[in-house]
Amino acid sequence: MKQPKLLQIGELAARTGLSVSAIRFYEEKGLVEPLRTGGGQRRFLRSDIRRLSFVLIAQQLGLTIGQIETELARLPQGRNPTAADWRKISTAMRGSIDARIAELERTRDRLDGCIGCGCLSLKKCALYNPDDRAGLTGPGPRYVLEAT
Repeated sequence: MKQPKLLQIGELAARTGLSVSAIRFYEEKGLVEPLRTGGGQRRFLRSDIRRLSFVLIAQQLGLTIGQIETELARLPQGRNPTAADWRKISTAMRGSIDARIAELERTRDRLDGCIGCGCLSLKKCALYNPDDRAGLTGPGPRYVLEAT
């Protein structure tokens, strides 16, 4: 059986656009698991390019390292993930992505309304919070973040 071509950490960095230190950080977090040569040097599978690309995309979506770790745990180690493997992750993430999109749209719409409103009246202002009624529902900018 043909041995897969392994990548040195510098090659993986060049291929993903990540710094070597970032790859080491992701390794420390368990997001990639390099093989080691007899001399202790890291060698990565080509499938690690996709794993790290997923990390970059997931971070852009606002996922934490812990959430990314949970999702990557669904993928097989030591082989390229199949379309079915990636579909499992996509399906699992869809709900949280949809919720994030809804939150962003709600925030955008409410901020547009507030900034462009020009009401200059606390009686009409949708964000006016007499007696801190919003504080009863939790911390933070409740009127902007909560679905109504």
